[in-house]
Amino acid sequence: MATRHARLTRNTTNAAVALTVIGAVLAPVSPAFAANPPQAAWRVDLRADVNRDGRVDVAGTTDTAGEDAWSAARGAVLLPNVDDDTKRCAVRGPGGRPLPDAQLAACNDASDTKVNGSEDAADLARIRALPMANLPAGATGSVSVVTGGRKSRVFVKRPTGWTHVTATTRLTAAELRSGVEFGVEATDVIRDSAVWDGRTVVRLTVTAGGRRSSDDVTLRTAPLLTQHHLQNAQQLMVTRVPGRDDYARRQQAFVKGLAAEVRAAGIDKPLLTFDAYGDVWAQDFVEPGYVSMTGPGGRRQVIRVMLRSAQPDREAGRELFEKLRGKGVGVVQAAGVRDTEEWTLNSMGNLETVPPYSHGGRSFPAGRIIMGERKDSGSKPAAAMRTLLKSQGFQDPLLLDTSWLHVGHVDEFVQFLPADTPRGWRIGIADPEAGLRLLREAQAAGHGATRMFSVPGSAGTPAPKETVDQALASPWLVKDNTLAAERIAANLEVLKRETGVTDAEVVRVPALYTRGAEQGERGDRVPRLSRMGAGEVPDAVSRYGQQEVVGDRKRDAAPGTVMTSAYVPGAVNGIVLGRNRYLAPRQWGPVIGGTDVFTAAVNAAYARAGMKVSYLDDWYTYHLGQGEVHCGTNTLRDASAAWWKPQGR
Repeated sequence: MATRHARLTRNTTNAAVALTVIGAVLAPVSPAFAANPPQAAWRVDLRADVNRDGRVDVAGTTDTAGEDAWSAARGAVLLPNVDDDTKRCAVRGPGGRPLPDAQLAACNDASDTKVNGSEDAADLARIRALPMANLPAGATGSVSVVTGGRKSRVFVKRPTGWTHVTATTRLTAAELRSGVEFGVEATDVIRDSAVWDGRTVVRLTVTAGGRRSSDDVTLRTAPLLTQHHLQNAQQLMVTRVPGRDDYARRQQAFVKGLAAEVRAAGIDKPLLTFDAYGDVWAQDFVEPGYVSMTGPGGRRQVIRVMLRSAQPDREAGRELFEKLRGKGVGVVQAAGVRDTEEWTLNSMGNLETVPPYSHGGRSFPAGRIIMGERKDSGSKPAAAMRTLLKSQGFQDPLLLDTSWLHVGHVDEFVQFLPADTPRGWRIGIADPEAGLRLLREAQAAGHGATRMFSVPGSAGTPAPKETVDQALASPWLVKDNTLAAERIAANLEVLKRETGVTDAEVVRVPALYTRGAEQGERGDRVPRLSRMGAGEVPDAVSRYGQQEVVGDRKRDAAPGTVMTSAYVPGAVNGIVLGRNRYLAPRQWGPVIGGTDVFTAAVNAAYARAGMKVSYLDDWYTYHLGQGEVHCGTNTLRDASAAWWKPQGR
């Protein structure tokens, strides 16, 4: 490749280059230059924030090396400007009619050719043209985007404000002599790196006296990243169900209890509630993510991006546009999702993030996504979503086997916990063998007649009556948990191999699973419509979101496959509220000598990891629907750290 200074002195008599758009090109193309041109009295020098410190160095050389390349550690970054800083995007059509999903998603700050106020201007990546003091009168400049033009937009800063650069935009000699500031935005996130890998190459060309000089800079669109548990929780989200029937009152009590736990954890922001569609599985219809670059003063400029689940018929995702989209918050939905893809695997409870790590020659400074697939049948999450996530280039999704789970989500058996260790985190894993051991120990101590569950009954729903003896005598319980233990162990081996985690860094949390009501008896528990969206539902809960009967969702299970869900509320299916605070579903296990044996065992497991556990009752609100506290909530976490730098303790 020609050197930077050789490229700056190209001479030609052609007219100035207008703004052009060339299709997706994976690497910038350097302009060609005449051989050995004479040293010019003026030259074009275009610079961007290559070292990502929040300023464009126009006096020194810190931003010159590597300006035509891009790597994970160095190179200028631009934001996909998908928020709506001035709330200009409509959410209703004429007469208050709902807008189609595609129209909702089409509007954001990058969908027009204006800079919508100072907040929008802060989302622009800056490029500067160094002053050309010796430029002759009559000189003109033009800007072209030679790579990524279909996905990016350039503005020039003038005394009247930011002006969109078009094919007819010309920079005057006076502007060029003084130096010019540009702002660049991407109009979308990277969706498929085979089509566009996020690179934008901007070229400034100056023509004077029959001579032309050009310079390029390369930027790449910031990756859309998911959150991990080393990022501090800042705000919790939950659905709030209206009404005064038994389910509504219990769900409202859940929300109230959640608010109290959030305050106790030192999180100041109030709960953000979803109120429009009644879908109580707040974890499942959205995955909070973020994009960021370094802004002025070294501060991180962050846009939260709500990634809507790849479930085209899930109305609750519309509230992301209607309520959340605004200043510093955008919404993205995957395109090209097929209705034939398994519905439940596309819920966002089936997406979790391993905290940052390096192992085996691979580095994931922003963490790594895990998702569940059904290896028994070959069913996977939607291809469009997997492609979008992989195309970011930073969190390459790792698929784990959830064939053995009725709902099929990774949050049902694995989590990641902050730790004061060199790695900075541990794996929390459900341990069915420990759950069976608790029951056998209780039975051996003469407590087999103790009720398996200490939860009281609800209106229209009697309390479970089975005993510890009856549970262990079930033809299914031991078999189902032996299967669950085998599958969990296999998944843990995958995680250990990929991350380098050792057995000493694994927190084993007692758990029990059981097959669905259609596959075997489940004692006195009432079958309900689950996160799957299929099954029988008591009248008291039949009106709420996924609790509504919406038909038998596609579930690809191989013939003979046993699929289970939590028998005792799944303790790992909770919320990391802080480095040492964890919120779990109330266990409601056998009470012996005044102590819930499952609660005591869960407390001990997390205490060994340095975490204090509090509990929230979700038995009738989420557990009987095959979900837990985590499934019914979502969390916004601190996204201010630099995603290109190793994170950890």
